[in-house]
Amino acid sequence: MEVAEVKLVYKTRVKAKDRPQIESSRDAYWILESHWSDQIDLLEEFNMLLIDQSARVMWIINLSKGGVAGTVVDLKIAFAAALKARASGILLAHNHPSGNLQPSQADIKLTNKFRKAAEVLDMRVLDHIILSPDDTYYSFADNSLM
Repeated sequence: MEVAEVKLVYKTRVKAKDRPQIESSRDAYWILESHWSDQIDLLEEFNMLLIDQSARVMWIINLSKGGVAGTVVDLKIAFAAALKARASGILLAHNHPSGNLQPSQADIKLTNKFRKAAEVLDMRVLDHIILSPDDTYYSFADNSLM
C-alpha cells in the first residue's frame, strides 16, 4: 500500500539580519505596499507577512485574489505556510479597491478566526492592515481591534 509523503521545507537566501524589521504599522505598510500587485485599485487581494521572533519579515505570501468587493481566504493554507516557515507571528493585509478604509464585519470576523487559530499554534496575529489605492492604510492594532 502506498501513501503520500509530506516534506516540510523552508529555504531562504536572505540572512536574518538583512530582513526588514517591523516596529510599527507604518513599517508593515511600507513593506506591504512595495510588494502589492499593480491591481490595488481593481480587485481585492489578501496577503500575509510571516514574522520571526525578532519581528523581522521572513516571507510574504499572497493567499488570495478576488473580485471588486471581496476575496476568500483559506486558513488551512495560511497556517500551513506559517508553520512551514516556523513563523512566530503573522501580519494580515488586504486592500479595499474602493478606498474605503473602514473594516467590514467580514474583515473583523476573519481577523478573529485567524487570532483563535494562531493562539492554538502558539503564534500571534500582530496586526491586520487594510490598504487603499490612495496610499493610505488602516491598522487594526492602531485602532484597538487586536
